[in-house]
Amino acid sequence: MLRRTMWQLNLRNCEEAMAFYQKAFDATIDCVYWNEAKTKIEHAEMRAFGQCLAFSEQPEEIVPGNTIQLCFHFQEGQEDTIRKAYDVLKEGALRDWGLGPCDWGSLIFTMVDKYGVYWCVFC
Repeated sequence: MLRRTMWQLNLRNCEEAMAFYQKAFDATIDCVYWNEAKTKIEHAEMRAFGQCLAFSEQPEEIVPGNTIQLCFHFQEGQEDTIRKAYDVLKEGALRDWGLGPCDWGSLIFTMVDKYGVYWCVFC
């Protein structure tokens, strides 16, 4: 039986990235497990909008994988939540397609943030 589903983000500067996402999404940190030397986060979990984001420190060598986009879909009337996330995540973004309306919703942004995570947040 499936216990839960989570998004696992393997990043460099994991602790810094977690603080960044905590601010963007008003998230709470559920747990942090450090390596024995206390120099790298081996596993951490954060709760954002009822979803689990998991983190692990990326090794120096980049391991190529599939490109995925992490999405948060909000109900109408939650545009302020989207604007706040955008205002934080746009800092140092590698690619930012902007914030605005779209055909299927009142507000959307897509971007690749400074940690290389591809986001789509909309209502």
